[in-house]
Amino acid sequence: MNRTRYPVYIHGLILVGLLLLVNACRSEKPVPSPTAAPPTATSIPTATPQPQAPEPQAQPPEPQPTRPPSIALEPAFSGFRQPVYLTHAGDPAWVYVVERAGRIRVVEGGEILPAPFLDITDRVGSGGAEQGLLSVAFPPDFATTGLFYVNYTDRRGDTVIARYRAPNGDPRRADPASEQIILRIDQPARNHNGGQLQFGPDGYLYIGTGDGGRGGDPWGNAQNLGVLLGKMLRIDVAGVETYAIPADNPFVDRPGARPEIWALGLRNPWRFSFDRATGDLYIADVGQNRYEEVDVQPANSPGGENYGWDIMEGAHCFEPETGCETDGLVLPVVEYDHTLGCSITGGYVYRGSRYPALVGVYLFGDFCTGRIWGLLQSPAGTWEMTELLQSGLQISTFGEDAEGELYVVHYSDGSIYRIVAAP
Repeated sequence: MNRTRYPVYIHGLILVGLLLLVNACRSEKPVPSPTAAPPTATSIPTATPQPQAPEPQAQPPEPQPTRPPSIALEPAFSGFRQPVYLTHAGDPAWVYVVERAGRIRVVEGGEILPAPFLDITDRVGSGGAEQGLLSVAFPPDFATTGLFYVNYTDRRGDTVIARYRAPNGDPRRADPASEQIILRIDQPARNHNGGQLQFGPDGYLYIGTGDGGRGGDPWGNAQNLGVLLGKMLRIDVAGVETYAIPADNPFVDRPGARPEIWALGLRNPWRFSFDRATGDLYIADVGQNRYEEVDVQPANSPGGENYGWDIMEGAHCFEPETGCETDGLVLPVVEYDHTLGCSITGGYVYRGSRYPALVGVYLFGDFCTGRIWGLLQSPAGTWEMTELLQSGLQISTFGEDAEGELYVVHYSDGSIYRIVAAP
């Protein structure tokens, strides 16, 4: 489709093929009907506020800011090639940055080490803009086991979840020959691969998968419990050859359903994260032609949520365009339309110690426009979304270090910035 339908204000020149993963799918989207209602420039809170996990009995509830404060960006690291993820392995001495071509780089003391932590460019397929090495997840016991997990698309374009080992828990160098593939998912198209891995507070590995690509979920994957696409998966990888199914996964006993499924109805959950203080799960789901959304699953959820795609896009009917059946669907807590951006990049709830004014704020942005927003739930249960900064960056991902400080990654020039509270 003609990209000029949705203006994109991007800092610097956009190279051919640079619009990675979530943004590239715009070229395959059907043009909206001219009779469809025009998008609005406001965020819409969910109709029914979701319950939050209770605070531990031993601690009083922490005070929450009434609205997000102003923020600024401070240069942190630079010199990466198409960075798509930033994370930690539990030790504040190191930060890990994923490069889409198939490398994981180590930052130690503010410097990028010359040798990559892991180089698997020989098996990663990154020809499509949404393909490549997309994320890495370190379990809490990485320092003792040396085991960690990656999500990448292989040379055939299929999703691979693989386990690797860093000998003796070496934080600087892993063994690329130690690969053990634990899950492979066939991909019918080159886009909507999801890509996030994250260990939850329960110790299980969560995997976000896209609906399989093209536009409008033509295969009906997101609502099909018999396939792994368009879902949030939850598996147990501790002490097993490949993986086991947690006994309390919501569809374990449903005939015809894949037991790995934790939630369904997602289009392309490129980035999601857990609030390290409450355990709540924040999912940023990339939209189709009109709306980008944030879904929040409270920590006490038993799973099984249906986030609506492709019945709905955001809080609006998609198929059919009017009169869709919404019973049993979980609406997003907020959304924004394509007057403000075109591809959401999920972030994190700030739980660091350097900027108390930011504590409790979920920060997220848009890849196309570089806008960054803060999201808070009011005491009354409604969600409030406030624009905090127009960064001018191509925000491929946010990142969190071991101390809870947050970063923004600029895809096109390989630079990374710290998020700081503005004076």
